Amino acid sequence: MSIQKPRVIIMLVKAGSPVDQTIKTLSVFMEKGDCIIDGGNEWYENTERREIAMAELGLLYLGMGVSGGEEGARHGPSLMPGGSFEAYKHIEDILLKVAAQVRDSGPCVTYIGKGGSGNFVKMVHNGIEYGDMQLISEAYDVLKSVGKLSNEELKHVFSEWNKGELLSFLIEITADIFCIKDDKGDGYLVDKVLDKTGMKGTGKWTVQQAAELSIAAPTIASSLDGRFLSGLKEERVEAAKVFKSGGFGDILSQPNVDKAKLIDDVRQALYASKICSYAQGMNLIRAKSNEKGWDLKLGELARIWKGGCIIRAIFLDRIKKAYDRNADLANLLMDPEFATEIIERQSAWRRVVCLAINAGISTPGMSASLGYFDTYRRERLPANLVQAQRDYFGAHTYERTDIPGSFHTEWFKLAKQSRI
Repeated sequence: MSIQKPRVIIMLVKAGSPVDQTIKTLSVFMEKGDCIIDGGNEWYENTERREIAMAELGLLYLGMGVSGGEEGARHGPSLMPGGSFEAYKHIEDILLKVAAQVRDSGPCVTYIGKGGSGNFVKMVHNGIEYGDMQLISEAYDVLKSVGKLSNEELKHVFSEWNKGELLSFLIEITADIFCIKDDKGDGYLVDKVLDKTGMKGTGKWTVQQAAELSIAAPTIASSLDGRFLSGLKEERVEAAKVFKSGGFGDILSQPNVDKAKLIDDVRQALYASKICSYAQGMNLIRAKSNEKGWDLKLGELARIWKGGCIIRAIFLDRIKKAYDRNADLANLLMDPEFATEIIERQSAWRRVVCLAINAGISTPGMSASLGYFDTYRRERLPANLVQAQRDYFGAHTYERTDIPGSFHTEWFKLAKQSRI
């Protein structure tokens, strides 16, 4: 009762039923025109359901994605509010001050759009985050396993990378991780961390939504698969024993590795792979925006991710400029600047993936990004054979390259006649 009217209440509780329970408790004490904001990682459809239910009570509702972790909590996060525009205007002045501040582009907050758009954008942000972390871990694996870099050398490499095109929060903290000594034993702490990755669910949602919307997101999907496989620690230990007897050591030897050349190649491969991962995330957001009529501005999303959030990076400024140049850009790979950068880096990218394959090191994220690029850039794919197979066994029909229309061929009958 002591809060100034119209009251604005921000919740940060576990997604799902705890949110419904908290709303039920709060709404008893709230009056028409009051506003509830959910700052958790909620499924976007739950937010849309709650907004409708709150409107029936005369209350305003926002689902606001929040990214930034502990540092964001102290120094300003990236905020992604979606839902009632009236509710947003109630607290806009507060959010503009609370959000992370970036010198050349302002507060890392904007009104995202209607319904559950804020939650959806935060979900894809997290999916991109999964991809980023997977790609960085693969770069680390190649440098450590093939290049035999020590933790001190890895610290130096990532620190140097953080001064150039890869400058980002995740590269910065990765460099920091390599210099932390173990306080419970000898050596470095990173080497004692169990190789099992946890997850909260937003990465899985992102991949599910990509499948629902028929948007290719192989890099993000590979990062999710990587987490699933990491969880099979006991099985992997046994598999290592089985395949060691078949001639597989931990790493197959790679003679005459030029360490400086490898470091530069991995840097380029990481950057090129990252472009593909962000392209997939942005395409997913646009597809959902078109389906729901949210009219999301992809360049503006890149702007508010430049500070505060986990995926903040200098790279995002390039993405914003790409969408400023062409708001209807079909894919980031089609932007002239990004296209040039991919072309310049593709040789190094291929060398790293081939080296990893030959050494028996899995690089699913980098490989998926390269596969995505190679598939997207080809004028003609072997999909003609897949469609012919579908028509053969299921009469699904096919289109032709030379004649318009839909066709069906009795492949089995013709094949049988040809064998006579």
